[in-house]
Amino acid sequence: MLWTAEHAPAVLEAYRQITATAPEELTAWLDLLHFPGADPMVAVDVTHLGGEDEARDLLAALERLPRPLSDGRRVMSVAEIGSITAEPTDPGPGLSRAELLTGLDDTAAKALLADPIAPLLSAQLRHLGGAFARPSDSPHGPLSEPYALHLFGIPADPATAEAATARQRALAEALPVSGRKPFTFLSPRETAADAFAPATLDRLREIKHRHDPHGVIRGNFPVLG
Repeated sequence: MLWTAEHAPAVLEAYRQITATAPEELTAWLDLLHFPGADPMVAVDVTHLGGEDEARDLLAALERLPRPLSDGRRVMSVAEIGSITAEPTDPGPGLSRAELLTGLDDTAAKALLADPIAPLLSAQLRHLGGAFARPSDSPHGPLSEPYALHLFGIPADPATAEAATARQRALAEALPVSGRKPFTFLSPRETAADAFAPATLDRLREIKHRHDPHGVIRGNFPVLG
């Protein structure tokens, strides 16, 4: 569902209402969007593992909003889920920053909408909870934070890249971030130390030295980096 940016406060409030009580079967993302040459917009992308009527009941807060510019909700197969956000599939340059938010109260909502996101293209809120929050023996452990924030811009030139990085930093400083990052959301400016606790990182390094002393197995964010 897509609206013009003038409706962003109402859309964000509806999103907060929905995610406050969302069951595990419902996933909801909110996107603040500003593409070059276009007016800013706000979107909500959802999936629901269940019946259509139940989904509409869970999303009733969206139905009370002004009529959207577009509404692509429909019954679809699992194979089609990747098309929901309509993101490009061809590789291209980008500047990303991800944060985990400890909440989305009135102060955080106001800070998120206080200024335009430009020169960023998108500021995306992803509701977590569910299986993410349950006990986990993975190195990262459970994601107890209720939301993830993903900030994205395109470095068209050095000046744009610098401005986008500054906008990412300003948003992160204005919002209640937990200080840790999901390992799969790290940016090139970050390392595994930004995702894992020191004791966990020490254990992963010991395992790496013991089982792969010659560095045959490689990754974009090595634990030895």
